Amino acid sequence: MNSARTPAGPGYRPGGRDILGAVDSATVILVLVVVVALSFDFTNGFHDTANAMATSIATYALRPRMAVALSGVLNLIGAFLSVQVALTVTNAVLHIQNPDGTPRGDLVSGGGTALLIIVLAGLTGAIVWNLLTWLLGLPSSSSHALFGGLIGATIAGLGWGGVNWVGSGDKPDGVVGKVIIPAIASPVVAGIVAAAGTWLVYRTIVGVATRYTDQGFRWGQIGSASLVSLAHGTNDAQKTMGVITLALIGSGHWTSTTSIPFWVKLVCALAISLGTFFGGWRIIRTLGKGLIDIAPPQGLTAETSSAAVTLVSSHLGYALSTTQVTTGSVLGAGVGRPGATVRWRVAGRMVAAWLITIPASAVVGAVMWYIAHALGGGLLGAVVVTLILIGVSAAIYVRSRRAPVHASNVNDDWDAPAPTEQRPVAA
Repeated sequence: MNSARTPAGPGYRPGGRDILGAVDSATVILVLVVVVALSFDFTNGFHDTANAMATSIATYALRPRMAVALSGVLNLIGAFLSVQVALTVTNAVLHIQNPDGTPRGDLVSGGGTALLIIVLAGLTGAIVWNLLTWLLGLPSSSSHALFGGLIGATIAGLGWGGVNWVGSGDKPDGVVGKVIIPAIASPVVAGIVAAAGTWLVYRTIVGVATRYTDQGFRWGQIGSASLVSLAHGTNDAQKTMGVITLALIGSGHWTSTTSIPFWVKLVCALAISLGTFFGGWRIIRTLGKGLIDIAPPQGLTAETSSAAVTLVSSHLGYALSTTQVTTGSVLGAGVGRPGATVRWRVAGRMVAAWLITIPASAVVGAVMWYIAHALGGGLLGAVVVTLILIGVSAAIYVRSRRAPVHASNVNDDWDAPAPTEQRPVAA
């Protein structure tokens, strides 16, 4: 399994995009890939709203609806500020591109169908995992779900050699250098920074009445949460841009490997900001109320730490998980406050989800590729995979209605009974 399993019938030839409707089939598959990629971007938005706004909502610095609206606007702006992550998101972990960023030649025959099926299957794995962890209220990594889905689909289609595990060895690269090491280091660094900042803040305000300090910190939280949202846009929206651009290059609709089409930037920015606006209330509740009983000084230090680590990683081109950074910061803020209670059981569930995110989404991505391949590896397979995704997504949404979490109950006491009433709007 060291070469792409592309259809080899008379309707295909390398570069032959005008035989037996190859152009039409490949174009339809490309459209499906773009739509599914934007759907992933949307789930990334509502899945990760908590990264920026959970603590501000929990401390009442911002009203829930105002918080997600502000986050959505800033994610939109942030998506236009950088393309470093977008240009490295796939080449860093997969061997489906040449060193110059162009797709491998064996993947672009028949209008790039082989490459498009791998990307479609990988995106499906990422979305399924995002929705499942959202249902469970677990702030797992959308970035790692994307990488996992793509890795699984690539292994299924190209074999283990299709994954760039460690790179050339002369610098941190590949899955280990670009994904695993940042995944381990970023929450630890963010947690240490937040813990030190929280300890210093509480040492500084000793003897000052809480009523005088909390309001000031709430104002500070608005600024720091806004910075996190901006940073999230510069990092997470880039990943979908990179995936869509790779699909466009593979299908012959784009040639530059150093720039992103403007329309791709625009639709990805809109998708992630719209998802953010809908608000992932389940995950907001977990981060804001489930880990610690957060106070305004802790919220400010946690958000500032998250923004600093995320912005630095975006500048360096590391596609890290903003979810893990934020969780590490919140835990650090809990540890740094004398006498604070940290719910380590909840934290343990999160870490467990982090550990299985890449393998779980990889399994789904691989299964989706095998389904598409069994159906001919072309348009029929792509359509069936898309329909499966729609069906699974609908089932998860219906299941979520049994215990909805929404703007009205997101700040309820963590130990209170779970809500069971039906509400018309919830995410």
